[in-house]
Formats: sequence, structure tokens, C-alpha cells
Amino acid sequence: QVQLVESGGGLVQTGGSLRLSCVASGRSFSIYDMGWFRQAPGKEREFISGIDWSGSSLDYADSVKGRFTISRDNAKNTVYLQMNSLKPEDTAVYYCALSSRPYGTGARSSYAYWGQGTQVTVSS
Repeated sequence: QVQLVESGGGLVQTGGSLRLSCVASGRSFSIYDMGWFRQAPGKEREFISGIDWSGSSLDYADSVKGRFTISRDNAKNTVYLQMNSLKPEDTAVYYCALSSRPYGTGARSSYAYWGQGTQVTVSS
């Protein structure tokens, strides 16, 4: 059974930073693509960033490119999202995701498993 547990959310001022973590279990973490999504109140969940199983392919939404960095530590079964220069519009629940199949290509539509989410609030 796949389990994804996010942490690291919180309240931060505009321009501040947060680092989200997600620990995965129930799969051979190192061979699955991992991603981050977010959902703001009244909006649909949107893709933020993804990292393929090898760690060599990174993908970012235009809205966070240059400010957010995704990384993974396969020894710890953990994926991270470093968020810098945060803006009020980054306020949302952030979800970790794991791809449906191993050895993926990093496609944004490939994610099938989700964590419970962690709240990020950026005050103006």
C-alpha cells in the first residue's frame, strides 16, 4: 500500500521560503517519478513540479519556475520542494504524488497516488 506523508508547510511572509518534504512507502521509491501539486481554495488542483525516477529530468509549472526547486533522496525515500520568493498566490494545500508506473518519463498526467497534503500560507 502506497503511503505519502508531506511535511514542512506553514505560514510565511511574502518573499520568504519553505521546504516541503514527502516520505514515500509501499513502493520501490527509486524507480518512480515523483511530483508536487497544489490546490488553492475554489480552484482545481494544479501541477507544480515533477522529477523523474532517475532524477535527471525536472519539470516546473511556469508559475513557479525559477523560484521552486524539486529534488529527491532515494536513500531516504523522500522528495523535497524548496520554495523561495513566496507570493500570496502560492497559498494552497500542497500534495506529494507518485507515478502510477515505474520507470516513467515524467509526464504530468502519470501520477496516481497522493498524500494528504500540507498547508502553505503566504501573508502579504
